[in-house]
Amino acid sequence: MPRLSGPRIRLSQVTSDDLLRRFHVVIPAGGVGTRLWPLSRADAPKFLHDLTGSGTTLIRSTYERLLPLAQHRVMVVTGQKHSVAVTAQIPELAPDDLVLEPEPKDSAAAIGLAAAILHARDPETIMGSFAADQVIHPVAPFQQAVAEAVATAAAGKIVTIGIRPSHASTAFGYIRQGERLEVAGAPRAHHVIEFVEKPQAAVAAQYLASGDYLWNAGMFVAPVKLLLDHLQAAQPQLYTGLSQIAAAWDTEDRQDVLMKVWPELPKTAIDYAVAEPAAAAGDVAVIPGEFTWDDVGDFAAIARLNPAHAQEGMTVLGERKARVYSEDATGVVVADTNRVVALIGVENIVVVDTEDALLVTTTDHAQNVKKAVEALKEKGDNDVL
Repeated sequence: MPRLSGPRIRLSQVTSDDLLRRFHVVIPAGGVGTRLWPLSRADAPKFLHDLTGSGTTLIRSTYERLLPLAQHRVMVVTGQKHSVAVTAQIPELAPDDLVLEPEPKDSAAAIGLAAAILHARDPETIMGSFAADQVIHPVAPFQQAVAEAVATAAAGKIVTIGIRPSHASTAFGYIRQGERLEVAGAPRAHHVIEFVEKPQAAVAAQYLASGDYLWNAGMFVAPVKLLLDHLQAAQPQLYTGLSQIAAAWDTEDRQDVLMKVWPELPKTAIDYAVAEPAAAAGDVAVIPGEFTWDDVGDFAAIARLNPAHAQEGMTVLGERKARVYSEDATGVVVADTNRVVALIGVENIVVVDTEDALLVTTTDHAQNVKKAVEALKEKGDNDVL
């Protein structure tokens, strides 16, 4: 596939402040988080919850750690049913920067629409896409990585921020990095050879040992024109539909065009629609992230992220003051009721107590919660989903 990058600029002639003035953050806030049921539901997905005991929801934390770089140039893409909740979490958000999807269409449509709207407003925009439901510490090295990604994007690359793997995980996709790139303002930028799917355990161990692979955290920073050029080449139908919506976005025809075009858009992930073909064309770079990262994929992650809330081996969370008694027990309790939860002689237990649903499992089986959600859906028990 031919390279789609446009003319490169000489970063030595442009200050970092100038580049950051072109930088606009996009926060895709979608998904249900089925492995965190019954806490995370269709009407209240995980990004609207405080899952770290910090007193701040995941989406608010995402907004706050990017604010120093974006200076209120922030757009959120989420479902129509989450409009009120998102606005309550980020009251600073401009109305025209809240993009509401009539129905879920996967990440390529969500991120692509944001890119198309931003391109229509200013084709020189550098866009950064950061999921609403990730936990990152500490913030300073994350912000440094984003700044390097912006500098690399300005040099004509789609940039991802990869996470140095701490173990041979089979739960994440990987990024294979190549040679170092010479980019002013981005000393850690590397060429991306390829993106690879979630591997088997033996392959993951090889990736870890090689030192050439990073976890794919789904963070992308790119010139909007380059991103859209790749989207047009790989997904022309999706590109055409998003362009039609973007052209009407800041007009009185927005809703009519959105409702007409959106239902016909194909569903696909941004990795397949842009990242992988762009990598094959040599247009992708990576900045290794020197920070801890967690996508809070299940209740085992919640236990791992909340050691400060341990009560005699139990991690206890909840919007209400949880009433938990434990003896010779370890695990996590998330309680949103006034019921007493007593745990005796159980290890690595997970209890999630809500008004209309109770989950009991173990941290070792936390990934299987999704199966319960699928079974409930098949039975028609949608009132608890």
